[in-house]
Amino acid sequence: QVQLVESGGGLVQAGGSLRLSCAASGRTFSNYDMGWFLQAPGKEREFVARINWSGGSTYYADSVKGRFTISRDNAKNTVYLQMNSLKPEDTAVYYCAARHFTRSLSIATKRGYDYWGQGTQVTVSS
Repeated sequence: QVQLVESGGGLVQAGGSLRLSCAASGRTFSNYDMGWFLQAPGKEREFVARINWSGGSTYYADSVKGRFTISRDNAKNTVYLQMNSLKPEDTAVYYCAARHFTRSLSIATKRGYDYWGQGTQVTVSS
């Protein structure tokens, strides 16, 4: 089992920045690719970004490219999501997710991940 705990959410004005963190425990963190997803009220959970086990490969949803940056620190068992130039439409609960690096399902779908955190709320005011 992998336990994931997100933090760093909050209320920010449009154009502002937030940095989300996700602390992992339970298994060898460097064996897992990590992802961030968001879920707005009444909508499906959708992919935001993914980083591979080593940190050498990242992938982003088109909606956040150039604004969000995913990174990880394997020594601290933590993955981050730096969010800049935030927009009101970024308002959602943000979830951290983990998948073993050997998984072959798509990295941009919920089914591709085995473990999830409880989520952290991000609210962007206009």
